[in-house]
Amino acid sequence: MPLSSSSTSSTKSIRRAASELERSDSITSQRFMGRRQSLIEDARKEREAAAAAAEAAEATEQIVFEEEDGKALLNIFFTLRGSKTTALSRTLKVFETFESKIHHLETRPCRKLKDNLEGLEYFVRCEVHLSDVSTLISSVKRNAEDVKTTKEIKFHWFPKKIADLDRCHHLVTKFDPDLDQDHPGFTDPVYRQRRKMIGDIAFGYKHGQTITRVEYTEEEINTWREVYSTLRDLYSTHACSEYLEAFRLLERHCGYSPDNIPQLEDVSCFLRERTGFLLRPVAGLLSARDFLASLAFRVFQCTQYIRHASSPMHSPEPDCVHELLGHVPMLADRTFAQFSQVFTQGFHSTSRAGKLQYIFYFTLYWFTVEYGLCKQNGEVRAYGAGLLSSYGELVHSLSDEPEVREFDPETAAVQPYQDQDYQPVYFVSESFSDAKEKFRAYVAGIKRPFSVKYDPYTSSVEVLDNPLKIQGGLEGLKDELKVLTDAIGVLS
Repeated sequence: MPLSSSSTSSTKSIRRAASELERSDSITSQRFMGRRQSLIEDARKEREAAAAAAEAAEATEQIVFEEEDGKALLNIFFTLRGSKTTALSRTLKVFETFESKIHHLETRPCRKLKDNLEGLEYFVRCEVHLSDVSTLISSVKRNAEDVKTTKEIKFHWFPKKIADLDRCHHLVTKFDPDLDQDHPGFTDPVYRQRRKMIGDIAFGYKHGQTITRVEYTEEEINTWREVYSTLRDLYSTHACSEYLEAFRLLERHCGYSPDNIPQLEDVSCFLRERTGFLLRPVAGLLSARDFLASLAFRVFQCTQYIRHASSPMHSPEPDCVHELLGHVPMLADRTFAQFSQVFTQGFHSTSRAGKLQYIFYFTLYWFTVEYGLCKQNGEVRAYGAGLLSSYGELVHSLSDEPEVREFDPETAAVQPYQDQDYQPVYFVSESFSDAKEKFRAYVAGIKRPFSVKYDPYTSSVEVLDNPLKIQGGLEGLKDELKVLTDAIGVLS
């Protein structure tokens, strides 16, 4: 809310300023007896003080914040010109000086700068002492441009058309070989340069383009071969039947073999014909929001680089081994592909129902799509990508060591998960269809501001937030049901 929205506040500020001047004049008269100021000088000072007070009141009225426990919660937008880090350092120093607690920081390329200058727009949500609000804003303005505040956006932007995915590049720097000292490639400048080169393909990619092919090195192919050969020997006894069928098709049509790392463009064309899924190159670990939002359009964000040669059986981050061996075969199955899309369509609204629900949602994804187990012919088999791309955890998951529970969304959503070691607990589903129905029932119980519906004809997501939109969706459903009814009549 604004600090002040009435003229009364401005009037009080002017009176207070005038009172301060009178007090100041009184002190001055005591110190300099006999010195008399002219009426013109007095009037000038009073006018300047009033103008300053009015300007301060006007500036204060423009600041929007929320008050909580004696603190101000601010949403600040500002722009920094150029690519130098000095301006950013000075600006962040302002927040540090005022002991601000930054809750969220996000950037995007600035589109407003003139003369073709480069720059970034920043969004910062922070917590600061109430008494420091105006001064903090003034200090930020000395270092940045277009500084403004706004109320919290309850319904954040998310992609509604498949082409909007071009705007989703929120990479997570966790496990980045340039920054993470524990990454196997941190001390290898050749590997890091190679990663940058492959990453640039993803940053330059736009929806609808052909995915640039990568000429993999002998060392990279050797790494792929070691993992591929080891896992393939294990799949027949540990992977679900849907995975095995798709894997055979990928070997036949997409160049899957120990001596060849498949190209994303070839695999994407194969998936499109099988289930309507597409691959899109990504440069590294993507934010959960952007990754799950992509799946709602049947787009899978896929890395092209491969893990470091010194650690072929383990990678701290997603790489093409994890994507191509773990995720892709399951996305070639129609039932699982539908489960993946249904799972993520509810994410748009559920993630805005509260931070806790957002965490629950991602945890469910972890224990199903990444580390899920299912029953087949009286045996437990793996369908999770994190299992099917990791020899050690695949063996561990079907051993007697971990605890295996029946899949229940309520329980799985609050189960702590492990991203640095093997999971101590796994959840097993009766089938993909069973998991899908249980998940739908779970999401239906979450209070959400809206629902969404995917339109395959326009590759867009429609927000269902009023009865008219829902009625339109029902009309389309009636047409589809009529086609199926007619088909039954032809066969009978």
